[in-house]
Amino acid sequence: MSKLTKIALIALILAAGLSSQTLCYGKKYGSGVILGEPSGFSGKMWRDENIAFDCGAAWSLTDDAGFNIHGDMLWHNWKVLDDAFDVDDSSRLPLYYGIGGRLKAGDDTRLGLRFVVGASYIFEYAPFDIFLEIVPVMDVVPKTELDMNASFGGGFWF
Repeated sequence: MSKLTKIALIALILAAGLSSQTLCYGKKYGSGVILGEPSGFSGKMWRDENIAFDCGAAWSLTDDAGFNIHGDMLWHNWKVLDDAFDVDDSSRLPLYYGIGGRLKAGDDTRLGLRFVVGASYIFEYAPFDIFLEIVPVMDVVPKTELDMNASFGGGFWF
């Protein structure tokens, strides 16, 4: 087994361990799926009411396919979309944004910075949410190059 494969496997195990993370109706942990570019599994852990850490282990489906591992720090604005879309008091629609990192292991292994912007809909009286996010990525290793990820998904809160 190559060194890169071992690193990817260890990161996947860590991501799976973090995959039980969130703050929905008093829950701090959540896990779910990501569909889009890339597609795979996600996890989220809340630090406090406004800051969360997320991670993902996913497969890229583009021409330069590869296994992706990412982690981000996210800040949540609970008011702007709730007010704009007149969301009732029991459901939530936070806007979130953040920064993180990505390792993409494939034909060309890449390391880059992620700039996340997204929104999550937290269902009324249900331990479930759905999200949509757009993520510009600036790879810095082996060369500086811009990439774009976009995905939607959902997760359960524990």
